[in-house]
Amino acid sequence: MDKRRCGWVGKEQIYIDYHDQEWGRPVRNDAQQFEFLILETFQAGLSWITVLRKRENFRKALDNFDYHKIAQYGEEKVQELMQNEGVIRNQLKVRATITNAQAFMRIQEEFGSFTDYIWGFVNHEPIDGKRKSLQDVPAKTELSDAISKDLKKRGFKFVGSTVVYAHMQATGLVNDHVTDCFCYVKK
Repeated sequence: MDKRRCGWVGKEQIYIDYHDQEWGRPVRNDAQQFEFLILETFQAGLSWITVLRKRENFRKALDNFDYHKIAQYGEEKVQELMQNEGVIRNQLKVRATITNAQAFMRIQEEFGSFTDYIWGFVNHEPIDGKRKSLQDVPAKTELSDAISKDLKKRGFKFVGSTVVYAHMQATGLVNDHVTDCFCYVKK
């Protein structure tokens, strides 16, 4: 018998693996937080499957999402990325990645880690969405509005409330697996 999964999971193995092994699992280290945040910003306006298919290309092109290196990228690297067919070639998003790496490190300096900063919004415990169906899952919430506003104030780009909520879901700040999904963990 097939496992029950959230309704957004397609039939492609890459989607199934992402859902089963990563999505919604609490991420409590900065390197993973940064990777998810950058992938979410590139996803804005596109489908998540597009980003998943290009994820390995992004890893190679962005120095394995090393925010220390990305923060130092100059114009030459921007142009290199714009020529790379393996990634999403949106100049505003490419430049935002550099800006976001710099802002990410400023948050680390202020809070000790980005993880402490972002998890502080949920008192360091995942919010249980208790979603019965895909229709119950919002695109954004008052909390994602507040986090988005704070990130923008700190210099981040492409972090609107919908992107932030997707990040919260992906990194387990909110548990939005539907309640009959095998990945749903009841609090």
